[in-house]
Amino acid sequence: MGNDAGASPPLRLSNRAARRLFLDRHGLGRAPPGEDLAGLIGRLGFVQVDSIATVERAHHMILASRRRSYRPRQLDTLLERRRALFEHWTHDAAVIPMAFYPHWRLRFRRDAEMLRARWKKWRRAGFEDRFDEVLARIREGGPVMAREFGGDRKRTEAGWWDWHPSKTALEYLWRTGALAIARREGFQKVFDLAERVVPEPVLNDMPGEEETLDWACRGALDRLGFATPREIASFWDTASLAEARAWCAAQEAGALVEVEVEGARPGRTRRLFARPDICGQAERAPEPPGGVRVLSPFDPLLRDRKRAEWLFGFRYRIEIFVPEDKREYGYYVFPLLEGDRLIGRIDMKRTEGRLCVRAFWPERGVRPGKGRMARIGRELDRIARFAGCDGAVFENGWIREART
Repeated sequence: MGNDAGASPPLRLSNRAARRLFLDRHGLGRAPPGEDLAGLIGRLGFVQVDSIATVERAHHMILASRRRSYRPRQLDTLLERRRALFEHWTHDAAVIPMAFYPHWRLRFRRDAEMLRARWKKWRRAGFEDRFDEVLARIREGGPVMAREFGGDRKRTEAGWWDWHPSKTALEYLWRTGALAIARREGFQKVFDLAERVVPEPVLNDMPGEEETLDWACRGALDRLGFATPREIASFWDTASLAEARAWCAAQEAGALVEVEVEGARPGRTRRLFARPDICGQAERAPEPPGGVRVLSPFDPLLRDRKRAEWLFGFRYRIEIFVPEDKREYGYYVFPLLEGDRLIGRIDMKRTEGRLCVRAFWPERGVRPGKGRMARIGRELDRIARFAGCDGAVFENGWIREART
């Protein structure tokens, strides 16, 4: 790094200050005055999309945990009517501010080569031969879903559904920028030509590779607050680790500093890159609301599991693909945030118009006292209303013993 940050002792952030800053950067502090939904998503950078809806789909849960007035139709309006967002990939499928679309051109180019080689092995051969046919059909007939092309589906030995060649062609053309998602119907993607979906000024913006890499690394660090080059690279999953390291090294003197950040376990610190005013940023970050909030398993706060465990002392794993008899908690368990602390996890599911709460495991050292349980109850009532349930029902013995 050009500023020779190692020549003097690094700045230091306490764990409490680091958690407060991290929560604020992830939209879980107090909302800035006048910030609308598009502004929130821009501040987050992206919101992961997932189809599982034990209560409500992940992207809706993520936004509802930050805006108590949020309703799914608001996201549909931004995506389908205002075209303020587009859907593509970061580390996974996500909705992303449309203003960022030009920087996805680098992703399109890099994915084209990677997916062509990978999908020849993972998917059925012949999908490349369908490109012209698929594009001509959409150009002449309008938006399509994969099921409109027909074709058989088979389960692979790994248990995944195999795609017919036209489905693979659609996905490839979307991932590489020729197509875009116009909308979803029953969570099925509806594909159209990119020029019919992406506003013309955005479509015609052509940043170079160096500009995009600088944008990606700056944007990642600003949203993380403090990070290693690996964490910077993995945020958007666009820059490589080598490119993120090179970006950090190339910053002018004073643009980056090293900061020693305290983890959840006393005495455990990490040296990370940050902006020089990181301590002032942490001081200015507002205290998070004191109530309890249910988080999605795909919440941005938990996307980097190792970082969340180090910063909050909260180990979380999704057990969807773990055999039932080997699960530690459950199929799809929601973390609970109280203030700046992750206090436990809860197993619940929308069933026959009710929110069925099966179990709550408090973290070690978290007492399920009367006040805390009242706060949890209010949040579960809110989630039930958000999910369109008549109310929450609780199984016998739903409060379980804390686990180490």
